[in-house]
Amino acid sequence: AVYSVGQISFGKPSRITATVAVGGQGIINIEREARMSGSLHNKGMLIIAGFLRHRFAQKRPLSITAHIVFEQSYGGVDGDSASSTEIYALLSALSRVPIRQGLAVTGSVNQWGEIQPIGGVKQKVEGFYEVCKARGLTGNQGALIPVQNISELMLNDEVVEAVAAGKFHIYPVTTIDQGIEILTGVAAGERNARGKYPAGTINHRVEHRLAELADSLREYGGR
Repeated sequence: AVYSVGQISFGKPSRITATVAVGGQGIINIEREARMSGSLHNKGMLIIAGFLRHRFAQKRPLSITAHIVFEQSYGGVDGDSASSTEIYALLSALSRVPIRQGLAVTGSVNQWGEIQPIGGVKQKVEGFYEVCKARGLTGNQGALIPVQNISELMLNDEVVEAVAAGKFHIYPVTTIDQGIEILTGVAAGERNARGKYPAGTINHRVEHRLAELADSLREYGGR
């Protein structure tokens, strides 16, 4: 997120978590339930639900109860620049494949999983770099940003030098599949001629988990 104090603006990273369970309540935006979510963030959540239904609910209903939250956020959340991050958190929870915690993410997304540009990319990248530097650069840290924002990425000299030296990384991303591969190190997977995802890929794991949740819901009478 980008914060402004007078004429100074800076980026501050937030942690987003997601949990999934048997049920049919869909995606629950905890920020909204706590009346801390703005209309643009609410819209982003609805787009996320559209993405999941478009990709995984063509042959069976999307039977899931999922909770998404900005951890330790007390001032309210708005905008849709975290929507790709929220999808990654959901895919990680469903696939049971962990996400690399040395990488930050920003980017809006549409219902087809295409990453869209956001504002404040310079402040966000530099803000996360400062956090990584304070904790110690490992060479595995970096940020995923929309490919459309590359042309406006005017980073300060220190960050540019760190990227050139391989101490920090910038990943331009065009799709959710590309991003989840970077974040997990596991292939996203594409449907074959039979409409199946390759075994072991993220999308295959997610589809299998969603089928398990649907079967469990049906077993317990749809409650």
